[in-house]
Amino acid sequence: MSDAPQATPTAVVHVVDDDESARESLAFLLESADFEVVAYASAPAFLEALPDAKPGVVITDVRMPEMSGQELVARLAALKVKMPIVMITGHGDIPMAVEAMRSGVVDFIEKPFSDARMLDALGRAIKAAEAAPVTDDQAAILHRLETLSERERQVLDGVVAGHANKVIARELGISPRTVEIYRAKLMTKMQADNLAALVRMTLSVRGGA
Repeated sequence: MSDAPQATPTAVVHVVDDDESARESLAFLLESADFEVVAYASAPAFLEALPDAKPGVVITDVRMPEMSGQELVARLAALKVKMPIVMITGHGDIPMAVEAMRSGVVDFIEKPFSDARMLDALGRAIKAAEAAPVTDDQAAILHRLETLSERERQVLDGVVAGHANKVIARELGISPRTVEIYRAKLMTKMQADNLAALVRMTLSVRGGA
């Protein structure tokens, strides 16, 4: 699909969510912020409309009955569609969302989220669509990484690998609560406002490895 849609600064926002109320609420928010929005009730519906879709950014929920958000990401990659993707996830889907970021998703947002958080993620996706330079200072990120203790680095490795707290705890021989404490400390040291930011900045200096 060599003529796949490419996102532009004036890109439309494609919202994919099987939950009608959530879909309409998000569309209202984005339209209120002067974005053009096209909503789809399922991933297959979006894929069916894709050949005629305007260039843009995709916002998709993770858990949908016909095709999950993760499956949609993989399908778009296979079709070589170059539209940046923002993924909406529930708390239990964090490992899946981290793996999606490693596959190229621009950002993921945990439910419930604020309007500001969504608009911030969308702005980041639009910058990605414009092929804007990375704004994070990689030298500063590397310096922050050097301030982490060995245990904090181990927890960070687990988080970036997409592991849940319970899995990290089992691998390190500590309690899930202790993992939460270390995670909070390393997020403070890394100056990450949320988990997505932590994963994004870490991958930016590790080359996605």
